[in-house]
Amino acid sequence: MWTTALATSGSWRTTALHTAEGRCSIITGAGHEGVEITLDPGDTWTTPTAVGHYTPHGFGGAGRNSHTYIRAHVLPHPREPRPVLYNSWEATGFHVTPDNQRHLADLAARIGAELFVVDDGWFTGRDHDRAGLGDWTPDPRRFPDGLAPLADHVHGLGMRFGIWVEPEMASAGSELLRSHPDWLLHLSDRTAHPLRHQFVLDFTRPDVAAWAYGWLHDLVETTAADYLKWDFNRSFTEAATTATAPATRRCHIDHARAVHALMDRLRAAHPGLRIESCAGGGGRVDLAGLARTDQVWPSDNTDAVSRLAVQHGFTHAYPAQIMGAWVTDSPNPITGRETPLRFRLHTAMAGCLGIGADLTRWSPAELDEAARHITAYKRVRPTIHHGDHARLGEPGADGSHAVQYVAPDRSHAVAFQWRVGPATTRTAPALRLHGLDHDALYRVTDDTDPDGPHTLFSGAALMARGIDPDLPAGPFSSRMLTFTREPRRP
Repeated sequence: MWTTALATSGSWRTTALHTAEGRCSIITGAGHEGVEITLDPGDTWTTPTAVGHYTPHGFGGAGRNSHTYIRAHVLPHPREPRPVLYNSWEATGFHVTPDNQRHLADLAARIGAELFVVDDGWFTGRDHDRAGLGDWTPDPRRFPDGLAPLADHVHGLGMRFGIWVEPEMASAGSELLRSHPDWLLHLSDRTAHPLRHQFVLDFTRPDVAAWAYGWLHDLVETTAADYLKWDFNRSFTEAATTATAPATRRCHIDHARAVHALMDRLRAAHPGLRIESCAGGGGRVDLAGLARTDQVWPSDNTDAVSRLAVQHGFTHAYPAQIMGAWVTDSPNPITGRETPLRFRLHTAMAGCLGIGADLTRWSPAELDEAARHITAYKRVRPTIHHGDHARLGEPGADGSHAVQYVAPDRSHAVAFQWRVGPATTRTAPALRLHGLDHDALYRVTDDTDPDGPHTLFSGAALMARGIDPDLPAGPFSSRMLTFTREPRRP
C-alpha cells in the first residue's frame, strides 16, 4: 500500500491517474484554481514537500509508518507529554469573568488537569459571535486588571495557562476594521461577504503580520501564557490581495506561509509556548502546520460515540499524541446523546485527554471518578502517545470497537474497548493484540476491577487467541486493559 501527503496548509490538489495498463501515478501540489507564480530572473520558488510511504501491511502499517515519520521529522516536541487540559468554552460560553474562570480552574486542578485554557469571550466587545474579533485586549468591564491575575491564579494551582485566539479574523464592527478597512483579504471589485459574522485578514501584508505578532507577543508576555489555542473558523471567499499585485490570487499560498512565519517567530521569542491548531474542527491538520504546533482539534463534535469514528479515521494518518479529545457533558450539546461519564472518559483517553464540561454541575462523585481516570491515564500516557497504534475493529460494525497501543520496547500495552448500543446475543470478537513480545508473559489488568486478580497470558496467546470481550452491562459500556510484561525468570 502506498500513501502520500502534502506538507502545506491552505489550498491544494491531489490527482490520481490510473492508466489502461494498470499503472497509477499521483500528482499533488499547493495552490488554488488560477494561481500563477511569476518568477523574475534569479528568483526561486520552493514547492511543498510531498511525503510518500509504502507498506505491505495494509492500513494499520500505513498508519504506523505515518506516525513514525511525523514523530521523527515533523513535530517540534515529539517526546513531550501532552498535558491533560481543561477548556472553559462549554461551561461559560462568551460569559467569561474572573470569578467563573477561577472557580473552574479550582475544580480542574482538583481532578488532575495540567493546563487550563480560557476560551472565546475574554476580549473587548466579545459578548456574542458578531463582535470583538480583531480587538485583542482583555475586556476592561470584566478584566479591569487584565488577564495576569487569572493567569497567576492558574499557575498557583500548579497548572499551565492557555488562551483562545483567532488572529486571522475580524468582526465587521471591530475597531480594527474601522481603522484599517483595507486589511481585508478580498477582491477589490467584489463585495466582501462575512461567514460566521467574520472576515479574513490579509496576512500577506507585512503590516498585518506585524500587528498580529505585536499583540500576540504582548499577550503571551503579560500573562506568561504557556499555550495558545489558535482557531480559524471560516474559509476564504472573494479572496485576493494587493500585497503581491499583479499576482493577487497567490494569497491562497502566501497567507498560509505568512501564518507559519508568524508562528515560527512567536515560538522563537517564547520557547516554552505550545500551540494547538483548531480550525473549525480539523480544517488545518497537515504536516506543515504540525511542524509548528503541538496538537490539533479533529472535530467540533464532542459526542463520545461520534468521536469513536472521528478518532478511528484520524489515526489512519496522525498519531494519538496530537489528537485533542474532550470529555463534555451529557446529554451532548451537539447530538443530545446521553452516555455514561466512564464511556466519555475512555473515549477521550485514547488521545490527548481534555475536559470541556461544566464542572460546576458535576457531583462530587463525578469529580472523583474523573480524578481516578485522569490518574490512570497519566500512568499509561507514554504508551498511548509514543507507542505503536493498532485498530482492533471498525467502529459501528457490530456495536463494538477497540484500539491498542504498544510501547516501543514491548514492555507495556494499553487497549480500550467500547460497546455502542445494547448488548445482544451476537458475541463481539475477541481482542487479538498486535506487536507484543511473543515469548513473554504479560500481566493483564482490567480497570473495571483494578483490585481484582491479575491474569497472566503469554504474548503469543494474546496475539493468537486474544482477550474475551467481557464488557460491563449497559448500552454504552467501555473498559481499559493494561498489559505489563513480567520480568524474565532466570
